[in-house]
Amino acid sequence: MAHLDSKDIQLLALLQQDSQVSAIELSDRLGMSASQIGRRRQKLEADGYIDGYPCRLNAQMLGLNVQAFIQVETASQTNQTHAAIQNLTRSLPEVVAAWTLTGEADYIFRVYCQNLAGLNHLIQNILLAHPLIGRVQSQIVMDQVKDETALPLEGLSPAAI
Repeated sequence: MAHLDSKDIQLLALLQQDSQVSAIELSDRLGMSASQIGRRRQKLEADGYIDGYPCRLNAQMLGLNVQAFIQVETASQTNQTHAAIQNLTRSLPEVVAAWTLTGEADYIFRVYCQNLAGLNHLIQNILLAHPLIGRVQSQIVMDQVKDETALPLEGLSPAAI
């Protein structure tokens, strides 16, 4: 991977704010030509600094009124168990993000369901019914204070990247 300079970091910061901003607007804000911006953006994509350009949807407008975090402990600590849990996770559309963890829980899932009955079905009939899942604990989101996808780029030193 190539090293980033300060213009690359500024470009990444602006793209995080609005990935659909035009090259012309970026060139005005960064003091570079639109073609330079285009080449830098393509290089940042090719080098893997930009993973993609997600479209964020409004869950409540779509009827997904319950957001929850579910901690999962596996019944055993084997490669086969973890592979099976990860395959199950990938097959569940309600699970929008999943992480492996240190500590008590082995996994944490971020889920969206239409209602509490849907969340209950997911927990009782899918997760707890799975033979390789030992324990499940859920927390229902009451209010979302912050949900950013942007990484903290302020203060990064180009030389350190």
